[in-house]
Amino acid sequence: MNGIILVDKPEGFTSFDVVAKLRGILHERRIGHSGTLDPMATGLLVVFVGRATRAVEFAESHEKEYIAALRPGIVTDTQDITGTVLETSEKTCSKYELLAVLPEFTGELMQTPPMYSAIKIGGKKLYEFARKGVEVERESRKVTIKKLELVGEENGDCILRIVCSKGTYIRTLVSDIGERLGTGATLSKLRRTAAGEYSIRDAHTLDEISELAQKGGLDTIFMPVDSIFEEYPCFTVTEAQLKRCLNGNSFEASLADGKYRAYDENGSFLMLGNVENGIMSTVKSFFEI
Repeated sequence: MNGIILVDKPEGFTSFDVVAKLRGILHERRIGHSGTLDPMATGLLVVFVGRATRAVEFAESHEKEYIAALRPGIVTDTQDITGTVLETSEKTCSKYELLAVLPEFTGELMQTPPMYSAIKIGGKKLYEFARKGVEVERESRKVTIKKLELVGEENGDCILRIVCSKGTYIRTLVSDIGERLGTGATLSKLRRTAAGEYSIRDAHTLDEISELAQKGGLDTIFMPVDSIFEEYPCFTVTEAQLKRCLNGNSFEASLADGKYRAYDENGSFLMLGNVENGIMSTVKSFFEI
C-alpha cells in the first residue's frame, strides 16, 4: 500500500495520534506526515503511506494556508487558548486598527519560536523546559508571511487567513500582533486549509477512512506519490535505462538539465531524477523491488 492520503485532523488529536490511528486502519507501519499540527488545531494533514514516505522531505517545505482566530485581551503561556492565562486587558482594538498593523507582519519576518514547542536545545525539547518553568534563550529565525488578511469576526475573535512558509508558528504570529496592538492576543482556533497544492477540500476524516477500509474502497482516496512532483516534466526510460535505474546507477538521457519524473514503459513511477550534462541520476527512488 503506497501513496498519499489527505486527512482532516480532528481537534484534540496530535499528529502522531493520527499516524497511530492510520497504522491500525491501514495495517501499514510505514506512515509519515509533512507538517505537525498542535492538538487544538484541525485541518489538513498530508499523510504518506508505504514507499511514499520517502517523499515526506519534499513536502515539508510547502507553503501552508491557515484560518486562525485571534482573541484580543488575553496572553497565555502557550500563546493559544489551551495555556495558562498570564495577562488580561480591557483594551480593545477596532477592525481598522488591526488592518493598519497587518502589513507590518507580511513578508519576511524574524520569529522567535515559542517555549511550548518541540524544538530541541541541548538535546531537550523546549516544552520540557517550559513545563518546569524554565525560560531558555531561543534563536530567532526567518519566516515568510505571504498573505495575511482579515476575513471576518466571530464572537469577538478576529478571523485571519494566513499563507506562510515552513516553520511559521501561527500562535506566535498572533501573539506578536496582539503585542503590537497593545491589547495582547492569543490563538483561539486554528485550521489548516492547504499545504502546497493539496487542499482541505480533498481531505477525509479518520472515520471516513476507516469506513472505506472496511468496504475495500481505499483506492478511491489514495493519491499517487508522483502528484507531489507535478511541477517537473515526465520522462519514460528505455529498457536499458530501466536496468541502470533499478540498480541505482546514473544513465545517459538526451534532456535539458533539471529535475524529471521518471516512469517505466508501463507508466509506473520510478523516481525523481536530475539531469546534468546529459546524465540522469537518482534524487529519490519510489519503485518497489
